[in-house]
Amino acid sequence: MAGVYDYLLGGADHSDTDQAAGDQIVAALPEAAIGVRAQRDVLRRAVRHLAADAGIGQFIDLGSGLPTADNVHQIAARHHPGARVVYVDHDPAVVERAQELLASDETTVAVNGDLRAAAAVLADPAVAGHLDWEQPVGLLLCGILHYVPDDEQPAELTASWIRALAPGSYVFIHHLLASEDPAAADLQAAMAQALGPVQFRTRGEVEGLFGGLEVDEPGVVPVPQWRPDPDTPSERDVPVLGLACAGLARVP
Repeated sequence: MAGVYDYLLGGADHSDTDQAAGDQIVAALPEAAIGVRAQRDVLRRAVRHLAADAGIGQFIDLGSGLPTADNVHQIAARHHPGARVVYVDHDPAVVERAQELLASDETTVAVNGDLRAAAAVLADPAVAGHLDWEQPVGLLLCGILHYVPDDEQPAELTASWIRALAPGSYVFIHHLLASEDPAAADLQAAMAQALGPVQFRTRGEVEGLFGGLEVDEPGVVPVPQWRPDPDTPSERDVPVLGLACAGLARVP
């Protein structure tokens, strides 16, 4: 999965198989790469907001994939010097490559783990020792929860992570949207065939993944509407951007 996203982002850390899967997705929805870039852009906006405006100096990114250019650790450090980041991915090959890329960065670590196993990840010495869990943490769930089907109880999974967070922490979620737009059905089918099971959800269902936390303004909204930069394209101009939403909530 990480290699497919790298390919769609124009990176170099992917295999021929990843490229074939990416091409399969683009064949079903030619604008898919635009959506992937928008996902990365909204993640950057979220980290910038948390580091610069909310004073968050430590982050855990679940289902992180590869730490490509201008990723979480770089943005966080730019706006909060000394910020510490943990990347978590379930693919050992992705983690190994991430560790190679981050070998000289003492503020950032990459570990093998699954968001479905919060206790195991939190008990990992590399995670427990790198972040101060008595202080606020930015929990990033960007583009990962739509790979967790309902029968695996995604809301309970997020709640297990939220329970580990200190007051003043934040939870950011990016999720693909279920809608009557035929493009959503085409994208879901293509992703399922190329990447495995995927479940788009309604905005209300995504709100339910915040475990009862009150979502900050502007709420759970289409990605272009979440704290846009002046040059952020709208879903009116690029309709594919309306196929995903994002939201942020604070732990009281």
